[in-house]
Amino acid sequence: MDAFLTSAAVVAFAEIGDKTMLLAILLAARFHKPLPIIMGILLATLANHALAALLGHSVAGLLQGEAFRYAVGAGFVAMAAWTLVPDKLDDDGPRTGRHGPFLTTLVAFFIVEIGDKTQVATIALGARFDSVLAVTAGTTFGMMLANVPAVYAGQRIVQLVPLRIVRALAAALFLVLGLWVIAQTAGWL
Repeated sequence: MDAFLTSAAVVAFAEIGDKTMLLAILLAARFHKPLPIIMGILLATLANHALAALLGHSVAGLLQGEAFRYAVGAGFVAMAAWTLVPDKLDDDGPRTGRHGPFLTTLVAFFIVEIGDKTQVATIALGARFDSVLAVTAGTTFGMMLANVPAVYAGQRIVQLVPLRIVRALAAALFLVLGLWVIAQTAGWL
């Protein structure tokens, strides 16, 4: 029970204001279908965090290399550029997307969570506790605690703030995070 509760608390607090929370808000604003988005977040998190907890449990220090940190930083910078590219339907009413809200959320959350602080936390928790299952369940529960309200609030936020502004703010955050990770890895900070 200690592994579950610790994992849930660590991830719930780490997720507040995180890029995946921003992604939940953007997906909610785009698709206007909270339930498929929530199910996509749940399954993507289960898969991603199960692998992370297993990795942490198996080889705790493997992903601590400098090249990995540079790749994470470059990934954030790439995400910033991608976030600035508007979809054709961004400002034209209901968002449907080519693959629908569930599949889009599932794939996006799984990919964006790679190298994220909550995934790194899950790796560390997997190394700390003996139960990969308890860590995975706890981190997934923490992720859902933080993101389910974001999905429901996302629609309201975009009603109040234009999507282009939300997109620009998200891109700026991704860029700052990427440059910060790169600068920290290079020893500039």
